[in-house]
Amino acid sequence: MVDIDLDDLDLRVPHPSGIDQAIVDKVVGRRGRLHAFESLDPARTALVVIDMNTGSVEQELRCTRVVEPINAMAHALRRAGGWVAWVTSEIDESRRAQLTKLVGPARAAMFAESARLGSPGAAMWPALDVQDHDDVFASKRGTSAFFPGSCSLSRQLDAHDIASVLVAGTVTNVCCESSARDATELGYEVTMVSDACHGHSYGLHEASLATFYRIFGDVRPSSEVVELIESGAHPRAAAAFGAAGPAHP
Repeated sequence: MVDIDLDDLDLRVPHPSGIDQAIVDKVVGRRGRLHAFESLDPARTALVVIDMNTGSVEQELRCTRVVEPINAMAHALRRAGGWVAWVTSEIDESRRAQLTKLVGPARAAMFAESARLGSPGAAMWPALDVQDHDDVFASKRGTSAFFPGSCSLSRQLDAHDIASVLVAGTVTNVCCESSARDATELGYEVTMVSDACHGHSYGLHEASLATFYRIFGDVRPSSEVVELIESGAHPRAAAAFGAAGPAHP
């Protein structure tokens, strides 16, 4: 019989979203588990999709890769009695002036036009499964969908007794991360969905997810999120879904 030295075994747990192992080891060592939130109540959960309007998507067509995981989570969550929220930007003259200083006049004008109410760019990307009569809609005056006074989203979610928030959309390292951090500060249990967020190049997407996972909330791929939703769904909620639509009260 060969003696096995447990110190020689690699018992480290890899993260399914590819977060750096050194960070994962530190987090697991502190709390004793891989994920901060091991379950969720679908009826008290909202999928918050950030800046997936046509104008934003057309500026970076690679972000269309997040459409499929967003639709999969939206379908599962509606079926389980949860909520889907679509958040876009609202750019008034003061915000445009601020953006001009930050990103230059040409890009500020492009952002403003893509957000202009009634413009083709302000419409949601057509491949997304948006339910006009059942979903939640909000506009943000800034980068965060949860910054107090800048968006009505938290007030709408609180009306539905939402406790858990799933963050998806564009871009990971700007509006998604800003929204996720502020939602955490407001007391929601927040998960950034790694393959349903699209970020800038140069490792910024990965850095945002790693930082958020380390101290602010959780990070999971959409396949795991769907499993959490389905495992937490009440049988009556799933049965109520179908021709009648989402199982909302």
